[in-house]
Amino acid sequence: MEPELAAHSASSADHVVNVRDLIKYFPVRDGVLQRVAGHVQAVDGVSFDIHRGETVGLVGESGCGKTTLGRCIAGLMRPTSGGLYFGMDADSADRLDAQRALPPERRNAGEIAAIDHRYRIDMMPKPAWRNYRRNCQVVFQDAFSSLNPRQLVVDIVGRPLRIHKEASGPALIERVVEMLENVGLGRQHLYRYPHQFSGGQRQRISIARALALDPQFIVLDEPTSALDVSVQAQILNLLHELQQQYGLTYLFISHDLGVVQHMSDRIIVMYLGRISEIGRSDEIFESPRHPYTQALLAANPSLDVSDETIRLAGSVPDPADPPRGCRFHTRCPVVTELCGWDVGDAVRTLETRGHLLDNLKAVNKETPFDGELAFDTPEQAKAPRPS
Repeated sequence: MEPELAAHSASSADHVVNVRDLIKYFPVRDGVLQRVAGHVQAVDGVSFDIHRGETVGLVGESGCGKTTLGRCIAGLMRPTSGGLYFGMDADSADRLDAQRALPPERRNAGEIAAIDHRYRIDMMPKPAWRNYRRNCQVVFQDAFSSLNPRQLVVDIVGRPLRIHKEASGPALIERVVEMLENVGLGRQHLYRYPHQFSGGQRQRISIARALALDPQFIVLDEPTSALDVSVQAQILNLLHELQQQYGLTYLFISHDLGVVQHMSDRIIVMYLGRISEIGRSDEIFESPRHPYTQALLAANPSLDVSDETIRLAGSVPDPADPPRGCRFHTRCPVVTELCGWDVGDAVRTLETRGHLLDNLKAVNKETPFDGELAFDTPEQAKAPRPS
């Protein structure tokens, strides 16, 4: 089931970030010479928009590509292909989408290049890139590893201000104090090291650092997953208050459906590098359409789900050799002929689920969804293979 980008009423002028056919592959190297033997398809053809002032939740199983997508959007990773656009006006966004809808031979390459040069984050000129970096900040999952253990809080929070030459001297210290007070800390915490704080306090310092340059957009990469439940609630409420105060836009990455439901206006469900479903938060939880979304909700112990047919079976396929068609069809309880699988995919699924197919010698396909497996006899399996 492909999500529809035009399913929402907000116009392009309300978008902070536009993602178009984003792909991020990681090479798999093998042998003494470390030659590229394949690619892990972490993110494969993802497209969506983030509207100004909203919180978009990004959910999925571990390894589905959530964090990789967030890092690409934040400019911390360079995508393999596809476009990430920041601050596009309505006219440019409409022209870009119109060009991308055309066959490749009919596209106006000059018009696309002009839009890419101005708005695409990996192609924009240095001044525009600098503006993007100050307007897009990240709060990481592990606050302790993301804070320099050898620096004082005043240096950690004040570093963005010094880099962008926003303040120095006493003015910088006052700005840092202001940011700390906004997140529930104070002047008494200026000259302490990260190890002198609790986990929740360290995450507050990370949030203060992210807010130092008054950004428009923040990527929150599971900011509460390493915290106690009571502290999680405090941090989530703090993020909500800061969003209202500063008009922030969030991309909230998490595997906790309860947290995503509490925080998000819209939710993106990812599976094996692709988007399974996009919708408003209430729509996703009340009437999920994709079987994978239904299975995620069924796996949540806080929800009363009695339908056993939608519970997940098996493991996530290898992202270096994903199934063709809908990538969820190897685990889907309602798979059909339209989902893109065939006998070859079924054989690979049996192999990944631990069934021994060592003596398999042939696969006779009668139809794409019907076939017979031929195996060697024990005597044939012991005989030497012809070279």
